[in-house]
Amino acid sequence: MKKVFLTLIIISLTIFTVKSQLTLERCQEQARENYPAIKKYGLLEKSLEIDLSDINKSWLPSISFYAQGTIQNITPSFPKALEDVLAQMGQEIKGLGNLQYKIGVDLSQPLWDGGASKAKRDLARSQDEMQKASLEVELYSLRQKVENIFFAILLTEEQINQSRLTLELLDANLSLLESMYENGTAMKSDIAMVKAQALTLKQTITQAESIELSYRKLLGIYVGEDVLNETLVTPTASIPHSLNSKRPELQLFESRLLTSESSRNLINASLMPKIGLFAQAYYGYPGFDYFKSMMNRDLSFNILAGVKASWNLDSFYTKKNHLNKIDLDLSNIKIDREIFLFNSNLQTEKDLEAIEGLKKVMEDDEEIIELRQNVRKAAESQLRNGIIDATALLSKITDENIARLNAKLHEIQYIQQIYNLKNNLNQ
Repeated sequence: MKKVFLTLIIISLTIFTVKSQLTLERCQEQARENYPAIKKYGLLEKSLEIDLSDINKSWLPSISFYAQGTIQNITPSFPKALEDVLAQMGQEIKGLGNLQYKIGVDLSQPLWDGGASKAKRDLARSQDEMQKASLEVELYSLRQKVENIFFAILLTEEQINQSRLTLELLDANLSLLESMYENGTAMKSDIAMVKAQALTLKQTITQAESIELSYRKLLGIYVGEDVLNETLVTPTASIPHSLNSKRPELQLFESRLLTSESSRNLINASLMPKIGLFAQAYYGYPGFDYFKSMMNRDLSFNILAGVKASWNLDSFYTKKNHLNKIDLDLSNIKIDREIFLFNSNLQTEKDLEAIEGLKKVMEDDEEIIELRQNVRKAAESQLRNGIIDATALLSKITDENIARLNAKLHEIQYIQQIYNLKNNLNQ
């Protein structure tokens, strides 16, 4: 039981002491979720729901209440001769009163709007898609920013690692020189020279660590968590098989084209007649029965209903100009798309050339390192035999350090260049 308990403690301590690993893909996903603009997606969905709800409500009956009172200088009346005849029969007709008043309600129910509501719904949806595509373009730009920071950290870490390895070489050779100095086969200036080089290298390491810390803090802001103690995993990448672009900008162009076409449909719908039902009801004076209202001034309840067709011809005056503006907008969108594809294809060619160039450079890195290492080992042997001084050895150590550092930099740059290509193609 004690052994099991101790094993669990050791495993727990191991888990807490080992740094967690952070991949580039995870950083990009977290940066996307942490970016404030991601909240706009929910707002756009709600905005579309409201717009569609308003458009659908245009089919609901339109009801309006009113109250009015009027006074007229002239009102309909019977001819004088007819009034005299009726007076002889004992019927006094006052005619319509000059003071008229009523309260009522008007109701209208559209039956056909010429396709206007459908065109409005299509326009609302296309505008929503265009806004989402624009937001996706904004979020996509985060990928490149996070990627640049991620690889900057990897490059800085390699610089630190190679500098520490070189520092170990300098410390080993410093011990050798101190031993040789005690035996009278090396000068004190040689020891001082190596110590100065070691201190300079320590300064370089300190500066690189400071730069790495800044990059990590910046990356932490993007991903929304502390990444100071996390190990960044060097990604692996291969050149995409297809070079067809899948960038979100292309979807934005398509959404813009669709929005313009939806606007055209709305203009065409505005040229169509409208058909609907209507009803009017009011309580007041005079009523629809004018003869009765001439006989007395009593209030009455009145209802009128029917079918109404209307056709507003004003839209025909501006139709041509509006359609011409849409055609110009479509042309501009297509030109913008061509420019984007041209620049994207140009960048793709540059990325491919850079990848091929780095690939050729990397073929010689291992051989260069091996040669530099052999030269440095030979220099160390020559130093022991008093053939060369510390200056020559430092030069050889520096050359080997540069060769090893360049090899690591080329490796990371090669991967980064492939990721640049994949980002340019969204693959």
